[in-house]
Amino acid sequence: MQWITIYKKEWLEILRNYEWIWVPLVFILFCIIDPLSTYYLPLIIEATGGLPEGAVFDLPTPPPSEAFMMSISQLNTLGVLVLALITMGSISGEKKSGVAELVLVKPVSYLSYLTAKWAAASTLLILSAAIGLIASWYYVQLLFGDLPFTAVAAAIFFYSLWILFLTSISLFMNAWSRIPGLVLFFTLAALMIMSLVTSVFSKYLAWSPARLSSYLRSLLITGDVPADLWYTSLVTAAMTLLLLYAGTKRLKKSSMLS
Repeated sequence: MQWITIYKKEWLEILRNYEWIWVPLVFILFCIIDPLSTYYLPLIIEATGGLPEGAVFDLPTPPPSEAFMMSISQLNTLGVLVLALITMGSISGEKKSGVAELVLVKPVSYLSYLTAKWAAASTLLILSAAIGLIASWYYVQLLFGDLPFTAVAAAIFFYSLWILFLTSISLFMNAWSRIPGLVLFFTLAALMIMSLVTSVFSKYLAWSPARLSSYLRSLLITGDVPADLWYTSLVTAAMTLLLLYAGTKRLKKSSMLS
């Protein structure tokens, strides 16, 4: 009951801030901009004056799976930034204003408080990403060729695990700081460090969450879920739960110290 009440409160804030409108629209823009610009690039160049005399512009048309992966790449950059901006004040802002202490004084568990906020933010972000990727799939079908929706649906499902993981990182950072700006910095820094370490030690970190998106390419091409994607998904889910648990412990400790 506590959990549902906090979840409803978070969604009321989402409705009041019109996030349920502008976040999906932003994700749609992120997802369709690369496929559209790639397809219409020759026309864009011609409309802006064309190439110098004698120059030849030959850009091969990417297959549907690669065109769709462009959208996922955009979500992994600009989409992650939006995620971090939306969630950076989820707990830290309430800790700074004193609202968190007022809520937690009541018989509300720290686990319910943190996970309800995580679930509300994740719901918004997953739905927004799904809408954006479905919009991308529509244009990919229209411009580049057939891409089975079953493969796209599977890709959205596995990408949702990545969103859950990212949101758990942000909420974990929220539990450590009262300053939303620092939460944003630490969240992005953690992601950059994880990506860098995964790249350097790729031989030993084949199932790192940072590699989850890269395995979606094989899924889109073959229509089958590669074994590495299953293992990476399990590791990602386990790390998500671990971050939520650690965030709850940290939130409880910081509340006792304040």
